Amino acid sequence: MTELLQQVRIIDPVSEIDELFDVLIADGYIQAVASHITEINSDTQIRDCQGLVLGPGLVDLYSHSGEPGFEERETLLSLLQAAAAGGFTRVSILPDTSPVIDNPALVAQLQQKRRKEVREKEKINLAPPASPLPLLHLWGAITLNIAGKQMTELADLASAGVVGFSDGKPLENLALLRGVLEYVQPLGKPVAFWPSDRQLAANGVIREGPDALRFGLPPIPASAETTAIAAMLELVAAIGTPVHIMRVSTSRSVELIASAKAAGLPITASTTWMHLLLDTKAVKSYNTSLHLDPPLGNLHDVAALRAGVRAGVIDAIAIDHTPYSYEEKVQAFAEAPPGAIGFELALPLLWQYLVETEEFTALELWRALSSSPAECLGQKVSAIVPDQAAELTLFDPQQTWKVERKSLYTLSQNTPWLGQQLKGHVVQTWC
Repeated sequence: MTELLQQVRIIDPVSEIDELFDVLIADGYIQAVASHITEINSDTQIRDCQGLVLGPGLVDLYSHSGEPGFEERETLLSLLQAAAAGGFTRVSILPDTSPVIDNPALVAQLQQKRRKEVREKEKINLAPPASPLPLLHLWGAITLNIAGKQMTELADLASAGVVGFSDGKPLENLALLRGVLEYVQPLGKPVAFWPSDRQLAANGVIREGPDALRFGLPPIPASAETTAIAAMLELVAAIGTPVHIMRVSTSRSVELIASAKAAGLPITASTTWMHLLLDTKAVKSYNTSLHLDPPLGNLHDVAALRAGVRAGVIDAIAIDHTPYSYEEKVQAFAEAPPGAIGFELALPLLWQYLVETEEFTALELWRALSSSPAECLGQKVSAIVPDQAAELTLFDPQQTWKVERKSLYTLSQNTPWLGQQLKGHVVQTWC
């Protein structure tokens, strides 16, 4: 198929471009990019793209899959379809499946499953699918059964093709953490940690402060995160292994990371999309989809996180898509498992509340969702220029839609935006 996208707004953080162009795509490659393209074949499909945005495919830094083990929450196919519907062309799954992704055999099994899903999808679609399934990357567990006690065979997992190493949960044994940093250094793979002192966090479910008292919920002090980050930074300074810091959620954490980067420490960091949009006041509804871990921050935290992303102190915005069944979430706020879905919601909501309000430029947002998370994974995304493979997302910022079961590809519905009308929708991806 040959397609001509006429007068589409290209947002390309690699080339630092935000301009209107015509784009010709043929056989999965970008053939031409110009102000106006007039020389085309007779069978070229022409699409008027005025008002639409074309950018590099979005890159998911870390999320959770229900399959294997919890297919009632999410299958691998529904997860990949949801990611494609949200504009993602690369998805990275954390190892907390059942069984845990802590051995090469399961890595091979899941990659084979993804290839099978692609073949089945191509059979169902007589024409090429509008949004092909994203590339699937797998984080290998750092410790056996993500129990935080014994290292996995990291070298074997690296050879099996994991994108990097992470338990996706706090690793509080500092001696083990030091050993991991020493061992992974020659493997050349990213290693990601979620710093959190679980003793300080205890049974808390909301950020410590006036809202925690007002809503009568057990609090988590900001120090549960910042003390763990400070300890990790000391180990990184001593050993020199590059580290990615996941789920940054406090203003003080942003300060610590900024100071560490200024000192030349080899670190990257990410926050999640919901921590950029909502603060503790939203918990007033007691909607269990707002029970997150780490919890939503206060207004000062949100402002610091947004400023951190814009300045590059926080490198990337993670989706941290966490599906749960209806039955699991219909509990008291403090008893419900933490997490919310996000693939199909992140780009529309971030665009609506950050770009349309002019707090972020379109380039700043797209960079934090595409090229920057790719760099955190040791990957690159290509500029939107001729002769490059078409890994692209076409987005309509003005299209409205309602968040309901029939409009979502994901099996789970655990989101505080369920039933609401949103503005902004992905039209198509190329992968």
